Amino acid sequence: MEKLVFLGTGGARFVVSRQMRASGGVWISKGSTQVILDPGPGSLVKSLEKGLNPAELSAIILSHRHLDHSSDVNIMIEAMTEGGFKKRGVVFAPEDALEEDPVILKYVRSYVERIEILKEGKEYTVGELEFSTPLKHIHGNAETYGFKFEFSPFTLSWIIDTRYFSGLAKVYKAPVMVFNMVRLPAGPLDHLSLPDVVKILKEAQPRVGILTHFGMTVLRANPWKVAEGIEKSTGVKILVAKDGWEIDMEDIFREHF
Repeated sequence: MEKLVFLGTGGARFVVSRQMRASGGVWISKGSTQVILDPGPGSLVKSLEKGLNPAELSAIILSHRHLDHSSDVNIMIEAMTEGGFKKRGVVFAPEDALEEDPVILKYVRSYVERIEILKEGKEYTVGELEFSTPLKHIHGNAETYGFKFEFSPFTLSWIIDTRYFSGLAKVYKAPVMVFNMVRLPAGPLDHLSLPDVVKILKEAQPRVGILTHFGMTVLRANPWKVAEGIEKSTGVKILVAKDGWEIDMEDIFREHF
């Protein structure tokens, strides 16, 4: 089984603080390898609600240190290692998540087998899952990376929080692309807006685009209606993530390839 489970689709401080959408990150499965990406507020609870066992995790991946992506990282490390009694698992994180003002606490670091520092242009393997961090993002004062995950049917790329800049479409071009689309209008903030996503899709032309990590302006506009407009302007099939949604890679392949 190769799948994603969205434990939350909320982004931006007001949506997360009010839990208008959950913010537990994404559970990734490839064969026997279980990984959680960006365990934000509620990650442990949402995992258990979906029948997912954190003690079976092989790794935890942080794209960056902001709390909506990392606040549950320490409790997920404890859960992965059964309270620290079973030394196991890997944590992948940018260096600044471990430095002077760390989000990964020092006392839990000894619980895991190893910690790997994410760097631009590097490739990583954990169990059956291979992924890369092709490009460092522009996202305030947080060192931030997006990802390319290698699944059997296709490569899935994920553009995490970032200001739009030239090169994103070329580097993240893949058959399936996931976008953290926080904003509807374009603006100076270091997040992708609707026009940014449209621009990337027109250049990259994936078979499928997936929208997630919504802020207030997107929720007010109805993400599904927004997706219809994107499809019309780009010709790309757009799927909208919702809390608890499970995506089977084989199903995506059969339906859209």
